[in-house]
Amino acid sequence: MRLRVIPDNTSFDFFKRWKLWLGISGLMLVLAMASFGIRGLNYGIDFRGGTTIRTQSAEPVDVGAYRDALGALGLGDVVISEVFDPAFGPDQNVAMVRIQAQDEAEAVTPETISAVEAALQGVSPDIEFVSVESVGPKVSGELIWTAVEAVVLSIAAVLIYIWLRFEWQFAVGAVLALVHDVILTIGVFSELQMKVDLTIVAALLTILGYSINDTVVVFDRVRENLIKYKKTDLKEVLNLSANETLSRTLMTSFTTLVALIALLVLGGDVIRGFVFASARRRWPPPTAEPLLPARDLRAGTP
Repeated sequence: MRLRVIPDNTSFDFFKRWKLWLGISGLMLVLAMASFGIRGLNYGIDFRGGTTIRTQSAEPVDVGAYRDALGALGLGDVVISEVFDPAFGPDQNVAMVRIQAQDEAEAVTPETISAVEAALQGVSPDIEFVSVESVGPKVSGELIWTAVEAVVLSIAAVLIYIWLRFEWQFAVGAVLALVHDVILTIGVFSELQMKVDLTIVAALLTILGYSINDTVVVFDRVRENLIKYKKTDLKEVLNLSANETLSRTLMTSFTTLVALIALLVLGGDVIRGFVFASARRRWPPPTAEPLLPARDLRAGTP
């Protein structure tokens, strides 16, 4: 028995106020870009440089106690996570402590590392520093450009794929929707000044993949209905296609939201930015009608 989230044969008019929603969407894009230009992004350790310390001890890693001990040192952005490394014995508990570089320094000073070690020994007396690695601002700057390239190349790959599978009008619409998603997500992070690190880049790539998955399903139904209803107005075909795939879209969004809530509750601070970015679901821009001219898509249809 098929699970029905909404009744069959729904007839929501998604294009009833498409100009209004297009204007609101455009305004949000402008605000997002303005926030990015004025406030910028709050880059984390990955993009600002810092020092990574790997520790081991016989006692279980208490991330909360480690964080409280280091909080008194005033080191700024400190990320602590437990690491499961097979290179260490089963009786060893490994943690990774990442400390952001201060005042454009290449790395934290030896005095700071000694203070960190002393603070952590207050929590776990037998703790040892296995390795200390530093990343300077130059390398972090290269990581920023690498992250930008990853997002741009992903969007370009989507453009080519949709173009080959459907039509160029579909490809343009899909890419505009993806750019819309990325810009709004970056704008939210800029306005809230949430830390942006490599996990946020992973979240952006996840948004691209998730959004295009839903887009392909809708576009496939649009193409099918354009052939099936050759003389029907394009707006009606688009509305019909959106209604026919609405149940699937809602179910996919709901199951994804459940998984994200579980990650938010159980994942801790390290993965919270990823969850927040991934939870920003795609708001489809109402530009499908002008981007899908009927005379082009139906030309040559048998």
